[in-house]
Amino acid sequence: MRAMVLHEIGQPLVLLERQDPLPGAGEILVRVEACAVCRTDLHVVDGDLSSPKLPLVPGHEIVGRVEAVGEGVSQERIGRRVGVPWLGHTCGHCSYCTNGQENLCDEPQFTGYTRDGGFATHVVADQDYAFELAEDGDPVSLAPLLCAGLIGWRSLKKAGEGRRIGLYGFGAAAHIIAQICRWQGREVSAFSKPGDVQAQDFARSLGVSWAGASGDKPPELLDAAILFAPVGDLVPEALKVVRKGGRVVCGGIHMSDIPSMPYSLLWGERSICSVANLTRKDAEEFFPIALAAGVRTHTVRYPLAEANAALDDLRSGRLSGAAVLVP
Repeated sequence: MRAMVLHEIGQPLVLLERQDPLPGAGEILVRVEACAVCRTDLHVVDGDLSSPKLPLVPGHEIVGRVEAVGEGVSQERIGRRVGVPWLGHTCGHCSYCTNGQENLCDEPQFTGYTRDGGFATHVVADQDYAFELAEDGDPVSLAPLLCAGLIGWRSLKKAGEGRRIGLYGFGAAAHIIAQICRWQGREVSAFSKPGDVQAQDFARSLGVSWAGASGDKPPELLDAAILFAPVGDLVPEALKVVRKGGRVVCGGIHMSDIPSMPYSLLWGERSICSVANLTRKDAEEFFPIALAAGVRTHTVRYPLAEANAALDDLRSGRLSGAAVLVP
């Protein structure tokens, strides 16, 4: 197998030839068809998330075909298309796992962080955390749904049923969730970095009601706002444009510090919450909804060997939509 490997935090990934991995009990070997590049991959490579497994193959938005199975896994899974997400394994016995909150498991494993991921031609995955995907779908188009879509969906559920939704940071997750919101009949306001006309035009092309810069005020107060940009300074900005009783959802796994702010921004029963990881139930809900809504992901393809270029383009904000590696 070929893999892009991280040996040291802050250093470029290195393309290596490795022995094909073998699936253990309860595991499957997946031949990777496509793996999207997520902002969380940047947080891992750049050291914002501490203690990754090293050396490490990043990547957790994986689409591929099952090539072999380990003990206890049905042979019928061989040849099937699956998606492998960020949450790669849970203990199954802590209080969170037994109460339907496996995303908060005390002993989790994460794909492309604590276990090798999909910036490779092959990856081993826990069979219970590999979702069956449509056989006739384009793997490049499907790949961003495995994290940008799932985390976006969980964030939207946390935002509630309000009609007016604001999305801060119009990248991979926001462009998927904007389409879901429009299908649901909601109004979407899109916020980008000041001066990022490309992102604002991209948002308008997807039918959002209003697009502007973070710090601008939309035409009406929002029922909820979702922050996909990992910028703590945006929390008070979002609170300023959320109505009384509204909510600000922080959708990232990492965010810079939230600054001190006047209590008046929170008063009026406004609330702030975070989203952590995902659950298998989220996937069961989301994939049929994405299909029904006709979600179309906007992607830029990169060969596997150009993973560093894809990370750089994401880091610099040069992407509209999602970068996807193709082995």
